[in-house]
Amino acid sequence: MSEEYNRPAATKTEGVDPITAEIIRYALCSITDQIDKNIMRTAFSPLIYEYRDFSVGILDAEARVIAQGRGSLPIFVANALGAAVRDGLAIYGAANMRPGDVIINNHAGSMGQHLNNVVMYTPIYVGAQSQKLFGFMAILMHWMDVGGGVVGSCFGTQATDIFQEGIQLRSVKLYSQGERVEEIFRIIEHNTRFPTMVMGDISSQLAGCFMGRDLTVGVIDKYGEQAVAAAIALFWAQSEAVARAAIKAIPDGEYRASSFLDDDGISSDNTIPIDIAVRVTGDSIEIDFSDIAGQLIGPINAGVNGGAICAARIACKYLFTPAEPGNEGAFKPLTVTIPDGKFLSAGPTAPMGGSGYTLPTVVDTIFRALAVAIPDRVTAGHHGTYGTYVIHGRNPKTAELFQHLESGNGGWGASAHQDGASPYKSLIHGDMFDTPAEFLEASYPLRVLSAELRPNSGGAGKFRGGLGTVKVIEILAPCTLTVYFERTKCPPWGLNGGREGTPGFVEIHRAGLPVERKLKGDVSLEAGDRVHIIAGGGGGFGPPKERNQELVRADLERGMITAEHASREYGFSLHNGDGKR
Repeated sequence: MSEEYNRPAATKTEGVDPITAEIIRYALCSITDQIDKNIMRTAFSPLIYEYRDFSVGILDAEARVIAQGRGSLPIFVANALGAAVRDGLAIYGAANMRPGDVIINNHAGSMGQHLNNVVMYTPIYVGAQSQKLFGFMAILMHWMDVGGGVVGSCFGTQATDIFQEGIQLRSVKLYSQGERVEEIFRIIEHNTRFPTMVMGDISSQLAGCFMGRDLTVGVIDKYGEQAVAAAIALFWAQSEAVARAAIKAIPDGEYRASSFLDDDGISSDNTIPIDIAVRVTGDSIEIDFSDIAGQLIGPINAGVNGGAICAARIACKYLFTPAEPGNEGAFKPLTVTIPDGKFLSAGPTAPMGGSGYTLPTVVDTIFRALAVAIPDRVTAGHHGTYGTYVIHGRNPKTAELFQHLESGNGGWGASAHQDGASPYKSLIHGDMFDTPAEFLEASYPLRVLSAELRPNSGGAGKFRGGLGTVKVIEILAPCTLTVYFERTKCPPWGLNGGREGTPGFVEIHRAGLPVERKLKGDVSLEAGDRVHIIAGGGGGFGPPKERNQELVRADLERGMITAEHASREYGFSLHNGDGKR
């Protein structure tokens, strides 16, 4: 039975009955989902309307999440909206906010993420003459470019401080009491390489904030402020109860695991240790990052809100409340411990362009720590990298600058119950859509030649890891490729005797030249070059010798493994007739 139906029964709360509380819950959730859809229809950038790099949420007056769009990325669901709004409250104070204000924030010191992630929010006022602050309607979008040393701002692999990565807009008003602050619009427009795209996305973001605000006021007007507040308290408590029940099922104790990252992009000879302790006491959990590596020279740091807190919350949501709507209640049992000055609690001037690149491995390591305690809930390591590749240059048809961002589709780890899923992206244990080949070819001087599963990339096991993919793109005009692949030195691990998955990488194929392999950095490309995006597979679960031979046969017949792999890992040969060893 799913956790959705195992949720603790609602009881009558002062100000609202259980049925009305559920209606209010889903009324608020439907607002964020509706704004999700509207943004996809109105945004200018394919990063938003195709790739879905945004998040929508309703927060209370203390910046606690009430409801969040179901299409939102985990990295944003965890903490981003609240961190931005809390900074605005600290700067302005609730008493100095007014109806019609719109505030934006991408400040690394408060949000702890790369500067392209910009939160926009507007206060929601209720009551007679709209005098009482109920909360905030907030939307985060990845703006295509906010200045800095490279096209796209956050994709430079050589940045050594935040100032090389773009402009910071720390809790500044875009609208003041309903009036546009033209100076801020001009600053933004003249600090991006893609003004049409960015300003168009801002219009979509603004419309979403205003519409979401008004729809929320409509719910409050319909049911009454007291009933809505009581319903919010009730469903926070329900999500908390689900989380605590799941944690309580784990034996008390300290659980530890280690992994490491390849490098920070600059000090390429040094791996980055990730040593994590997870402590369970009753129905509470502490995730301790005290022993991870310190702040790094290269641009894969994150601040505490976008780093340690974010990773810990994603892991707990994934494990303990996967069926619950995203809200603050699910995180009540969690404590995060980390000293200042770690790469997941970096200072405000540290480079953070790749702030999210590390988090898939961090979350996987938290799972690895708990694998011995809850083996039925934890999967083997997944491909563990964004696998980001960005192609930019001048479109010969329009002479305009273009930028295409994508990420590799890899395999996820197997579990105690089934093979790993594939192929999916690794947006910190979430997923998003591929940009359609038809759109890519119509918009940019690129051609998608093929996209297929990568045989043998999933780790062998009783249950096999998910497969990676291979996508081949032909370049039709001179341009630059930037890539960032991780987890090549620390492959996706297997569990309970399962084998490792195979890491990913990028290959550049040029006529008459040796194939060039690339993991991080920039490559100049010419027309006729071909880029092979080769994504990794997930780890296996359980000894390969325990795999059902009919499953091996099916994998072989579908081309998911080769005959040599079937023989080596599973002792299987079609020549044996019945597939026996």
